[in-house]
Amino acid sequence: MALSLRRGTVTAVVERLDDFARIEVDGAPCIAYPQLTGPVEEGDEVLVNVQARELGLGSGGFDVLHANLTRGLDLPAEPGAHVMKLPYTPLQFARVHGEEETELPALLDGTPVVACGLHSQVAPACAALRGVRVAYVQLPGGALPVALSDTLRRLREDGLLELTIGAGACFGGDVDAVNVYSALGLATARGAEVVVAAIGLGIVGTGTLLGHGGMAVADALNASLELGGRAVLALRISEHDSRERHRGVSHHSHAVLSLWGGSYEVAWPAGCPVAHPIAEAATVVDVSDWREVCGDLPLSHMGRGPDDDPWFFAASFAAGRLARGLVA
Repeated sequence: MALSLRRGTVTAVVERLDDFARIEVDGAPCIAYPQLTGPVEEGDEVLVNVQARELGLGSGGFDVLHANLTRGLDLPAEPGAHVMKLPYTPLQFARVHGEEETELPALLDGTPVVACGLHSQVAPACAALRGVRVAYVQLPGGALPVALSDTLRRLREDGLLELTIGAGACFGGDVDAVNVYSALGLATARGAEVVVAAIGLGIVGTGTLLGHGGMAVADALNASLELGGRAVLALRISEHDSRERHRGVSHHSHAVLSLWGGSYEVAWPAGCPVAHPIAEAATVVDVSDWREVCGDLPLSHMGRGPDDDPWFFAASFAAGRLARGLVA
């Protein structure tokens, strides 16, 4: 195994945000995290990781800036930070963690936690939670940088999200946490009424029952229950996925349901034509207005939108609405 690094020159800065940038290196699309590698400007000499693009990965159609040789060397660590993210790898960096600054509650006192196995489930789940204070916890299983998600920025702009937390190896939230347990505690300590926990973009997958990033759902459900929260599973449902293992109720959801996980809630969208035994044990939720409530939020899953695969988004919306009803 090896990093696939290439030397190049920044030929364009397409979009610049505080924590994220879209650039081009020798004409090829690339992303950068300025808080890690420093600011980037046209003409900079850089090293980029090209492996995902060269492998043709669906979620990796771009390179990632690895180091800025022009203005990214000798950068100082975050003041006061000593806990490492990605420790003992060439990418390790120190980050202040929320546990160092906030006293965590012993229990969640019934705070609902919506567990999503895909990042594309987050927007419809949050739309159903409009009017309550929502925190998002990013779990390992997909992209690790929170800043990669345009969806989270949009949800914040629309007032649907107040706090982001990077748990475990994930980083770059408003605050980061050592693990999912402390992340849930931080969310409640900072005033969240509901937590939506999900992986980042680009799920890790092997095509096997347990070898995929969606198993982060089990971690979120179990942590919530063990800490005295109300756990809600957002099912992955599709009528039009080209892969048989993901049609109907996805094998990712089957994997979570096959485990003993305590008394978590399972949301089922009313009227869903998918036949599955879990529908009889799940809580049926009215989702007749899900399109209206979601409005013009960016809804997309594997290139499919609301008209292409409506029950995927309706099922995620159902989980959010079920959690909304559990708010004390």
